[in-house]
Amino acid sequence: MRRREFLALIGGATAAWPLSARAQRRTMPVIGFLGSTTSTERPEWLRAFRRGLGETGFTEGQNVAIEYRWAEGHYDRFPELARDLVRHRVAVIAAPGNIPVARAATSATTNIPIVFSIPDDPVKLGLVANLNWPGGNATGVNFFLDILVQKRLGLLRELLPAAARIAVLSNPTEPSAGSFAEDVERAARGLVLQTQMIGASTSQQIDEAFVGLGRDLPDALFVGPDIFFNARKFQLATLAARYGLPTSFSARDYVEVGGLMSYGTDINDTYRQVGVYAGRILKGEKPADLPVLMETKFELVINMRTAKSLGVVIPPTLLPRVDEVIE
Repeated sequence: MRRREFLALIGGATAAWPLSARAQRRTMPVIGFLGSTTSTERPEWLRAFRRGLGETGFTEGQNVAIEYRWAEGHYDRFPELARDLVRHRVAVIAAPGNIPVARAATSATTNIPIVFSIPDDPVKLGLVANLNWPGGNATGVNFFLDILVQKRLGLLRELLPAAARIAVLSNPTEPSAGSFAEDVERAARGLVLQTQMIGASTSQQIDEAFVGLGRDLPDALFVGPDIFFNARKFQLATLAARYGLPTSFSARDYVEVGGLMSYGTDINDTYRQVGVYAGRILKGEKPADLPVLMETKFELVINMRTAKSLGVVIPPTLLPRVDEVIE
């Protein structure tokens, strides 16, 4: 072979390599991931999602690609982010986290499969026709909020048996705020507790709420589940400590930064299950035939240092049921 022909052959092969790599990426199925927070806020959730994909044989960058869209805690961004994923013609949309994410995804498309995780009944919300046979293009994971509210309030009462007045902080702009308030009132009546509902949807309103709590001096504070609150967990944990308020939160994030206690869904397991369902759909299963999963993993977490600073003694009947004690 002549030198010129040899160089032309090598040059042509080299030029084909990146084209081949791009072609390979184009042939990969693409998952659209609609996130509530940011790409860096809770990396363990993404790891859990990818672990679920791995259980079905998919590895990001090898045989599946993921298009990420992040709302950064702003509900109003969900619809456009979901529509953008539809425009990119992704094979499936993963919409874990809350009701607004799921609604944005289901409103954006009736054709692309969707896997959600929400804290309310998806049948009541109109996301699926039936829990066992969803019937449309969406399925996912459900953790019933009313059950969690009752359990959380009962654990708070067990931790503070002398408590009689509980302040309840919720975000009135959160779509499930109304049902959350009803669930709290119902559970409180059963426990013979007085409740005081307080709303906050900005950082300033959170500060103002705690100033009022400092005057009213309730026995404890019960914080509602909300991605807005989750993004301000440092503020909430710090203010609860400053005003000496024993506080129950919905997720371990708050306890990790100094909150007293939390009881809620094992979010990592929820994201893992969303990943598993996304992978199964990529393999050909239809969301219409995949039953909505009921989350069965919950965790009780207590910050012992915070308990000591508040003068709270963990009852011996409660301590064995704590999944994790943060010192």
